[in-house]
Amino acid sequence: MAKTDMLNIRIEPELKKQVESTLNDLGMNIAEAVTIFLKQVVLTDSIPFMIKKPKLNAETIKTMEEAKKGINLSKEYTDLNKMWEDLEKEE
Repeated sequence: MAKTDMLNIRIEPELKKQVESTLNDLGMNIAEAVTIFLKQVVLTDSIPFMIKKPKLNAETIKTMEEAKKGINLSKEYTDLNKMWEDLEKEE
């Protein structure tokens, strides 16, 4: 067996759970996925995928900030016609 080194990383528990679920569906574990990633780094001499900053418009950013603060942005309707009127105004 090849000699190996230990690599310790810290990640958020929920992210780890999601990653393990996805990788399990692909038939691999985190260690195998990390090994594939690191081999690709060496082969390509780069990060093997595009890293982009998401482009968000001002309205989306404002909505995200309000959601973080717990502001409820939803509106309840008892009249379906009123709901459609409001939706048509937004277009």
